[in-house]
This record gives sequence, structure tokens and C-alpha cells, in this order.
Amino acid sequence: MKNNFKNSNEYILLFPEEVQQKLIELREIINAEIPGLEEYIGYQMPAFRYKGKPLVYFAGYKKHIGFYPGAEGIRVFEEDFKQKGYKFSKGAVQFPLDQDIPAELVKKIVQFRAAEIEHKKS
Repeated sequence: MKNNFKNSNEYILLFPEEVQQKLIELREIINAEIPGLEEYIGYQMPAFRYKGKPLVYFAGYKKHIGFYPGAEGIRVFEEDFKQKGYKFSKGAVQFPLDQDIPAELVKKIVQFRAAEIEHKKS
């Protein structure tokens, strides 16, 4: 994949329609959860900043959507991932394309990350 996109829209358009729909859905869930997030490209992926700090990243792949809430964001929700059968590592979780985006889980993770950023600022 070429890495010369300037924003999330350009990134999303690089994928087949099925993947585009999932990426757009995930993006909308994140945006709706916390108003006023700053969207940007980080590590060649769509990302969001909250109060100037990286909140979450996401990326499209052939068989899954990668969601990157940082190490603590993974650790805290590890049991949820295990229950749903998601593959995960210390910094990422994979949402399979043949399943719905887990909106409620994404919302909880985004809220957790925002609270983590708030806590670090104080």
C-alpha cells in the first residue's frame, strides 16, 4: 500500500468497499463518543488525538480491522477480547471483517483512553 495519503478519507478509499464500510463505521463510533477529537494520520494510519495526546489508531487489512488503543488500553480489556475470540497483542486488537464492529467495546476503550489522558495531565 502506498503511504502518500494525507487524511483518513484518502486512507479509507484505498480499500475494497467492504473494508471501507467497517473503517467508516469504526471512525464514526470513535468520533461520536468524544466530541471535538482531532483526526490525523499517525504511523501511516488514521488516528485521533484527545487534548493534544494520541488517543487511538486504526487500520484496514484483508481479513480484519486493527485497533490500536495502546498497551494499557489492551491490558484493561484483555478479558473482553478473549471472550469475543479476538486476536490481540500488547498494543493492538483485531476485529474480523466477517463480524460486526463491537461498538460498545470500542466506546468503553475510547472512554478509558480519554480518562487515562485526563489522569496523566493532572
